[in-house]
Amino acid sequence: MSNNDILKKLRVALKLKNDDIQKILLLANFNVSISELNAFFRNEDHPNYKECGDQILRNFLNGLVIHLRGPREERIKENMPNNL
Repeated sequence: MSNNDILKKLRVALKLKNDDIQKILLLANFNVSISELNAFFRNEDHPNYKECGDQILRNFLNGLVIHLRGPREERIKENMPNNL
């Protein structure tokens, strides 16, 4: 399974739009244009198809963790006892 397939399946499973994916990537400090995102979701035989690299998928997954769980500092504060 390619990185493009994984990205497509996550987009469908989480009901994300391209704007949402772009915002999630920005949470990981990685900027991608909407046109570049569209290229990842095209068929392989399309002339504007672009292969999704490991770096983009890695940053998307890191941003998704932040999107779903919140920034690390907030999680640490939530888990600390009140008497500290």
